[in-house]
Amino acid sequence: MPNSWAMTDSKRACPICGNARSAAHSPFCSPRCRDRDLARWFGDGYAVPGRPLMPDEMERASAEALPE
Repeated sequence: MPNSWAMTDSKRACPICGNARSAAHSPFCSPRCRDRDLARWFGDGYAVPGRPLMPDEMERASAEALPE
């Protein structure tokens, strides 16, 4: 049974540039695209938009993050 969701599926394109995937750099086509994806993660390029927190919500969130 073929696995169409496999990360090494060469029929699916590189998520960065759209070229054919490489098994050595899956799911990307090259080290360059792999590094570009990593840079997007580091630069908050993959953020889910949402409403800004209100000041009281920010205080609660920071208080909950502190160890007791």
